[in-house]
Amino acid sequence: MPHMDVLGWIVVGLIAGGLSGAVVERGPKGCIANTVIGILGGLFGGWFATEQLHSGPTSGFIGALVVAFLGAVIIRLILDAIDSDNQRSRDGRD
Repeated sequence: MPHMDVLGWIVVGLIAGGLSGAVVERGPKGCIANTVIGILGGLFGGWFATEQLHSGPTSGFIGALVVAFLGAVIIRLILDAIDSDNQRSRDGRD
């Protein structure tokens, strides 16, 4: 597979979102949520791998899927932490 561009990370992110939703118990659930989290995770994972880790293009579909999956898990955990903070602040006011 050639170098992954933004469109490639989005497509791989769709698959990674479904996988992360099946593996991680926390965070938003549902088809649309998994799709959005997967796309964001794919973009985040691709950016992090190339820009922050200074790695070359991921090798093949499996490498891209692993990077996108890890990105989707990170996004899902961040969203869960934000939702937990909001839930605690709502419970404290009532």
